[in-house]
Amino acid sequence: MKFFKQITIISALFLFVPSCTDYVDYDPVDDFQITADAYFFSADDYEAAVIGTYDPLQWQYLNILIGDIASDNSLSGGESATDVIGLQQIDNMTHNPNNDNLTSIWRNLYEGINRANYLEENKAKLEFDNKTALYGEVYFLRAYYYFELVKFFGDVPLFTESRLTATDSGTLQRAPQSEVYAQIELDLQNAISALPTSQTQKGRVTRFTAQALLGKVYLYQDKFTEAASMLENVIGVFSLVNNYGDQFLKAGENGTESVFEVQHTNTSNWWDWDCATCGEGNFGIIHNGPRAFDGPEYASGWSFNIPSNALFDSFEAGDTRREASILDFEAFAEDTGASYVAGYKDTGYFNNKYIPRAGESGAQTELNYLTNYRSIRYADVLLMAAEANNRGGINDGKAQDYLNQVRERAFGDTSHNITSTGSSLTQAIWDERNFELSMEGHRFFDLVRTGEAANTITGFVAGKHEVFPIPQQEVDISGLTQNAGY
Repeated sequence: MKFFKQITIISALFLFVPSCTDYVDYDPVDDFQITADAYFFSADDYEAAVIGTYDPLQWQYLNILIGDIASDNSLSGGESATDVIGLQQIDNMTHNPNNDNLTSIWRNLYEGINRANYLEENKAKLEFDNKTALYGEVYFLRAYYYFELVKFFGDVPLFTESRLTATDSGTLQRAPQSEVYAQIELDLQNAISALPTSQTQKGRVTRFTAQALLGKVYLYQDKFTEAASMLENVIGVFSLVNNYGDQFLKAGENGTESVFEVQHTNTSNWWDWDCATCGEGNFGIIHNGPRAFDGPEYASGWSFNIPSNALFDSFEAGDTRREASILDFEAFAEDTGASYVAGYKDTGYFNNKYIPRAGESGAQTELNYLTNYRSIRYADVLLMAAEANNRGGINDGKAQDYLNQVRERAFGDTSHNITSTGSSLTQAIWDERNFELSMEGHRFFDLVRTGEAANTITGFVAGKHEVFPIPQQEVDISGLTQNAGY
């Protein structure tokens, strides 16, 4: 991540930490304990290990792509019907337990959890200044990774005291989603009590970051009173940028609207197609660009995650977010003479928020885009707070205010403000979430949590597709049960 000052130390540390990339129940090596015994002797050691726990955030590009591809927002795209078959299956709602993309998500998230647990396991080894705040970051990160797991898979194995060992093989069971949520809430509450309100290094989490995520966690469980109260802590701390599209440009990174932003850089020359996530670049960006692009401003990509015609047409006239969110290539070509080669399921539209831009990649172009991922924006906080106040029967006036702050930025006036109440206001807030957050990886999970997925997503089977299948290797090796319908 961009704030990594000790990448060599981190690499040395985790070189000896057995990876979670084979499966959750793995065989550890003796070097793991040797490293622990020889490593945690200074505050710098703990600092480096915490930074290493941030690292798996950079591997979550599939989570973001799938958040829209699995919904009505976008199509799988690519070169052909067999290009990254896992994404094609998810787009068609034909995915199964042998999906490599879903397996990668599972592995990467548990790698993050294992790194957090490694720090928990060695917490008592040394006392030093700022230790409490540092562990606040650890608890936030573990909560973040578990929240992603729950969103994708529902009930998942839950462990918090230490990393997995050989004695755990075959013994883990899937914990009920309610228990995982309880742990997420506990970790975030501990993070809130420990974290400072600001950090000197961009990308590091603060108390407000943890409060925003906890508010979201409450909202996903329909705990509206708790969500409204928690999110209120964040209201007014951040502000909406004046021009909606500016925040997705390089100059807009870590701006006034950024509550939590995953940092990337193109300055690292590390690249390896056998380990696409080993560098600090954003590998997800190359997926979104037009194939064989020729023209100004942008760069070529692989034409995945293609915005749908329906999404483009759903924006109201005068909504500045449409152009900022979706590149209409036909209009762009008329202005610039640019061209591209149409890929699979081509609509002529591309994700303009996370698109390859000229000059923003490094050593290995595809693996080294510097674009940060805006995981939680202040506009998202406002809309979550609006929903919690409305659906919880707390304060529709406040819900309108938060909703209309977002709409006023989008339209540049107050004539598009919403005055409805009750269920009509609920629907307006849900609709607004997609106008505001489209192509940022939230849509599928919003549709599922609000019960709208079956009526919105073609091929969606109620009682099955609310969660994705547990990777088959986990069923085979770890003896985990499978989600219904798979």
